[in-house]
Amino acid sequence: MPPHVRPATVADIPATLEIYNHAVLHTTASYDLEAVSLETRLAWFDHKQAGGWPVLVLEQGDEVVGWATYGPFRDKPGYAATVEHSVYIRDGLRGAGLGRMLMLALIADATARDFHIMVGGVDAENADSLAFHARSGFVQVAHFRQVGRKFGRWLDLAFLQRVLDGGN
Repeated sequence: MPPHVRPATVADIPATLEIYNHAVLHTTASYDLEAVSLETRLAWFDHKQAGGWPVLVLEQGDEVVGWATYGPFRDKPGYAATVEHSVYIRDGLRGAGLGRMLMLALIADATARDFHIMVGGVDAENADSLAFHARSGFVQVAHFRQVGRKFGRWLDLAFLQRVLDGGN
Protein backbone atom coordinates (compact mmCIF):
# COMPACT_ATOMS: atom_id res chain seq x y z
CA MET A 1 0.00 0.00 0.00
CA PRO A 2 1.42 3.43 -0.89
CA PRO A 3 1.98 5.97 1.88
CA HIS A 4 -1.13 7.91 2.80
CA VAL A 5 -2.09 10.74 5.14
CA ARG A 6 -4.91 10.33 7.63
CA PRO A 7 -6.12 11.92 10.87
CA ALA A 8 -4.22 10.67 13.90
CA THR A 9 -5.89 8.62 16.61
CA VAL A 10 -4.85 8.06 20.20
CA ALA A 11 -3.36 4.74 19.08
CA ASP A 12 -0.89 6.68 16.87
CA ILE A 13 0.52 8.82 19.67
CA PRO A 14 3.30 6.39 20.75
CA ALA A 15 4.64 6.34 17.16
CA THR A 16 4.44 10.13 16.83
CA LEU A 17 6.17 10.43 20.20
CA GLU A 18 9.01 8.17 19.06
CA ILE A 19 9.51 10.27 15.91
CA TYR A 20 9.38 13.51 17.88
CA ASN A 21 11.67 12.36 20.68
CA HIS A 22 14.30 11.24 18.18
CA ALA A 23 14.27 14.77 16.74
CA VAL A 24 14.44 16.28 20.24
CA LEU A 25 17.43 14.18 21.28
CA HIS A 26 19.42 14.23 18.04
CA THR A 27 18.53 17.36 16.04
CA THR A 28 17.67 21.03 16.32
CA ALA A 29 14.32 20.52 14.58
CA SER A 30 12.81 21.07 18.03
CA TYR A 31 14.24 23.29 20.72
CA ASP A 32 12.92 20.96 23.42
CA LEU A 33 15.93 19.76 25.38
CA GLU A 34 14.60 16.51 26.85
CA ALA A 35 12.42 13.69 25.58
CA VAL A 36 8.70 14.19 26.10
CA SER A 37 6.73 11.62 28.10
CA LEU A 38 3.81 9.66 26.71
CA GLU A 39 1.57 11.27 29.32
CA THR A 40 2.60 14.74 28.13
CA ARG A 41 2.09 13.80 24.50
CA LEU A 42 -1.36 12.36 25.19
CA ALA A 43 -2.31 15.63 26.92
CA TRP A 44 -0.96 17.54 23.88
CA PHE A 45 -3.12 15.38 21.58
CA ASP A 46 -6.21 15.92 23.75
CA HIS A 47 -5.56 19.68 23.69
CA LYS A 48 -5.27 19.64 19.88
CA GLN A 49 -8.47 17.62 19.56
CA ALA A 50 -10.39 19.87 21.97
CA GLY A 51 -9.29 22.94 20.01
CA GLY A 52 -10.30 21.43 16.67
CA TRP A 53 -6.71 21.47 15.39
CA PRO A 54 -5.61 18.74 12.98
CA VAL A 55 -3.05 16.13 13.86
CA LEU A 56 -2.22 14.08 10.79
CA VAL A 57 -0.10 10.98 10.41
CA LEU A 58 1.60 9.54 7.38
CA GLU A 59 1.21 5.80 7.26
CA GLN A 60 3.36 3.52 5.12
CA GLY A 61 2.21 -0.06 5.24
CA ASP A 62 1.04 -0.41 8.82
CA GLU A 63 3.69 1.96 10.24
CA VAL A 64 3.36 5.64 11.13
CA VAL A 65 6.39 7.26 9.50
CA GLY A 66 5.53 10.92 10.01
CA TRP A 67 3.13 13.37 11.55
CA ALA A 68 2.09 16.98 11.16
CA THR A 69 -0.11 19.54 12.83
CA TYR A 70 -0.85 23.22 13.02
CA GLY A 71 -2.36 25.47 15.62
CA PRO A 72 -2.58 29.08 16.69
CA PHE A 73 0.37 31.31 15.85
CA ARG A 74 -0.24 33.64 18.82
CA ASP A 75 -2.98 33.99 21.44
CA LYS A 76 -4.21 37.48 20.52
CA PRO A 77 -7.42 37.69 18.42
CA GLY A 78 -5.71 39.73 15.71
CA TYR A 79 -3.64 36.66 14.79
CA ALA A 80 -6.69 34.41 14.33
CA ALA A 81 -6.13 33.98 10.57
CA THR A 82 -2.51 32.81 11.04
CA VAL A 83 -1.44 29.29 12.03
CA GLU A 84 1.93 27.73 12.87
CA HIS A 85 2.77 24.23 11.68
CA SER A 86 5.03 21.29 12.54
CA VAL A 87 6.05 18.40 10.27
CA TYR A 88 8.19 15.47 11.46
CA ILE A 89 9.37 12.41 9.49
CA ARG A 90 10.94 9.29 10.97
CA ASP A 91 14.74 9.34 10.96
CA GLY A 92 16.18 7.67 7.88
CA LEU A 93 13.15 8.47 5.70
CA ARG A 94 13.61 12.21 5.21
CA GLY A 95 14.19 13.52 1.71
CA ALA A 96 11.93 10.99 -0.01
CA GLY A 97 8.88 13.25 -0.47
CA LEU A 98 7.02 12.01 2.59
CA GLY A 99 7.13 15.39 4.33
CA ARG A 100 5.66 17.00 1.23
CA MET A 101 2.63 14.72 1.48
CA LEU A 102 2.02 15.90 5.04
CA MET A 103 2.69 19.56 4.21
CA LEU A 104 0.29 19.52 1.26
CA ALA A 105 -2.39 17.98 3.48
CA LEU A 106 -1.83 20.67 6.14
CA ILE A 107 -1.96 23.46 3.56
CA ALA A 108 -5.16 22.04 2.05
CA ASP A 109 -6.78 21.74 5.48
CA ALA A 110 -5.78 25.25 6.57
CA THR A 111 -6.90 26.73 3.25
CA ALA A 112 -10.27 24.96 3.46
CA ARG A 113 -10.72 26.43 6.94
CA ASP A 114 -10.05 29.94 5.57
CA PHE A 115 -6.75 30.59 7.30
CA HIS A 116 -4.68 33.25 5.55
CA ILE A 117 -1.05 32.61 6.58
CA MET A 118 0.86 29.51 7.65
CA VAL A 119 4.09 30.09 9.60
CA GLY A 120 6.94 27.76 10.42
CA GLY A 121 9.88 28.20 12.76
CA VAL A 122 13.03 26.44 11.50
CA ASP A 123 16.53 26.25 12.90
CA ALA A 124 18.41 28.65 10.63
CA GLU A 125 21.22 26.11 10.02
CA ASN A 126 18.78 23.38 8.91
CA ALA A 127 19.37 23.73 5.17
CA ASP A 128 17.23 20.68 4.35
CA SER A 129 14.19 22.07 6.18
CA LEU A 130 14.69 25.53 4.70
CA ALA A 131 14.81 24.01 1.19
CA PHE A 132 11.78 21.82 1.95
CA HIS A 133 9.80 24.88 3.00
CA ALA A 134 10.91 26.85 -0.07
CA ARG A 135 9.71 23.99 -2.31
CA SER A 136 6.39 24.13 -0.43
CA GLY A 137 5.91 27.83 -1.23
CA PHE A 138 7.24 29.33 2.01
CA VAL A 139 9.47 32.40 2.09
CA GLN A 140 11.78 33.42 4.90
CA VAL A 141 10.50 36.55 6.62
CA ALA A 142 12.64 36.74 9.75
CA HIS A 143 15.93 35.57 11.20
CA PHE A 144 16.30 35.71 14.97
CA ARG A 145 19.88 35.42 16.14
CA GLN A 146 20.86 33.30 19.14
CA VAL A 147 17.31 32.93 20.50
CA GLY A 148 17.73 29.24 21.33
CA ARG A 149 20.35 27.15 23.03
CA LYS A 150 20.85 23.42 22.56
CA PHE A 151 23.77 21.00 22.40
CA GLY A 152 25.96 23.62 24.09
CA ARG A 153 25.58 26.26 21.40
CA TRP A 154 23.42 29.23 20.49
CA LEU A 155 20.85 28.67 17.74
CA ASP A 156 19.33 31.07 15.24
CA LEU A 157 15.67 30.69 14.33
CA ALA A 158 14.25 31.45 10.89
CA PHE A 159 10.55 32.24 10.47
CA LEU A 160 9.00 31.26 7.17
CA GLN A 161 5.50 31.95 5.92
CA ARG A 162 3.19 30.96 3.13
CA VAL A 163 0.12 32.88 2.03
CA LEU A 164 -2.82 30.49 1.78
CA ASP A 165 -5.80 30.81 -0.54
CA GLY A 166 -8.17 31.15 2.41
CA GLY A 167 -8.76 34.13 4.66
CA ASN A 168 -9.82 37.65 3.87
